[in-house]
Amino acid sequence: MMVSALIERELSAETFPIRDGVFVAVVGPSGAGKDTVIGYARNHFADETRLEFVRRVITRPSDAASEDHDTLADAAFAEAEADGAFAISWEAHGWRCDIPADVDWSVANGRVAVANVSRAIIPSLRERYANLAVVEITASPEVLAERLAMRGRESRGEVLARLARSANVTLSGPGVTSIDNSGPREAAGERFAEVLRKAMAFSDMSGLI
Repeated sequence: MMVSALIERELSAETFPIRDGVFVAVVGPSGAGKDTVIGYARNHFADETRLEFVRRVITRPSDAASEDHDTLADAAFAEAEADGAFAISWEAHGWRCDIPADVDWSVANGRVAVANVSRAIIPSLRERYANLAVVEITASPEVLAERLAMRGRESRGEVLARLARSANVTLSGPGVTSIDNSGPREAAGERFAEVLRKAMAFSDMSGLI
């Protein structure tokens, strides 16, 4: 927690929103394949030091069917949040999630941070980061239903309710790119990789100004 406190003190002299780098927010409904697309890019840019693929902390236990994340119990999560360990946190589907505080330092120092986030926090991210790219990963309703059913976490009724909620959410504002991941992951992965290339180029130019 001391590292988080130091980051907070360093940034306290800065004016929000944080500049120089880029925050890439990956959003989309469950089953769209956000983690798959992010994983493709992580492998593709394995040697790229300008990119940071954010490892989140979630109160949900980690398993093979979901992203590789750190896990905290509810009480420990609340304590870490109170200690300033998170840049931003939110609740989704009954779980608490966060973006670690050191991401602020990375963006302030010209890096491109990539994270799977909730669409609900996009307004907060726009206030926190001057250069925000939003990438919405989508898939057809049939593909979403099939992928959610394969997870085996929810009943048919819960899957249908989740799909209905997703259908009612729309994104607005600048810097939104939509990528259909209904087909081969390479197709969506390459489109996402191009977004990251543009973000890195933008960050490079921003650092020269």
